Amino acid sequence: MNSDVEIAGDPLAVPHLLPPVPEHPSTVAGFAGLARTIAADRTAWAPLVRYDASTRWYHRLRTGPGYEVWLLSWVPGQGSGPHGHGPSCGVLTVLDGELTERTASGERALGAGAQRVFAPGYVHEVVNDALEPAVSLHVYFPGLTEMPMHAPHAVSCAPAQRGVSPAADAPRSPLPG
Repeated sequence: MNSDVEIAGDPLAVPHLLPPVPEHPSTVAGFAGLARTIAADRTAWAPLVRYDASTRWYHRLRTGPGYEVWLLSWVPGQGSGPHGHGPSCGVLTVLDGELTERTASGERALGAGAQRVFAPGYVHEVVNDALEPAVSLHVYFPGLTEMPMHAPHAVSCAPAQRGVSPAADAPRSPLPG
């Protein structure tokens, strides 16, 4: 016997020595990985997608302990409006097409495969500024219970008032975003 494998045996051949694979994610990286796994299985999500010219279409794709996964479609010109996600963290993944994410610090184009991870308190607006429809996947943990709407990020002619939140009296939307 000349090697550890000959003495102890192959540890990969003994399943009880391997760490258990978690049934559900429990970290931000795990949720981002879940989103990438779902995104890669186009045959599972693509047949569910619908496009609606009058309103954003959305479908709850999956739930697990403390999280939910939503599939959304965006025809050209549709947007979420500036919003937060209450106490939820999230992962937004563009599955098809291109979306624009706007925040107080600017905007960025998100093409297919792009991911954005956000924590509670993060305010953004997602818009399809392209000429083709887009599809996105949203993972929220804990599950989305509120989506407070905020004032647009546009530059105001009026001076800002210190300590006043423009979202204090803003309407709330039940839609995932």
